[in-house]
Amino acid sequence: MSQLKITQIKSVISEKQNQRDSLRTLGLKKIGQSVVREDKPEVIGLIRTVAHLVKVEEVES
Repeated sequence: MSQLKITQIKSVISEKQNQRDSLRTLGLKKIGQSVVREDKPEVIGLIRTVAHLVKVEEVES
């Protein structure tokens, strides 16, 4: 299973609460912070919610 590197590139100020919660669930708290997550349907759904706030790259395992 592939992995995704998710990096927050924009602030959550003035964003909806569900988008803030999605970022927190992914493990992102600050601009520039990155996390690596498995490519699962749950993670893809969270990424779609905050697609305008994050940058996603595929990481080789």
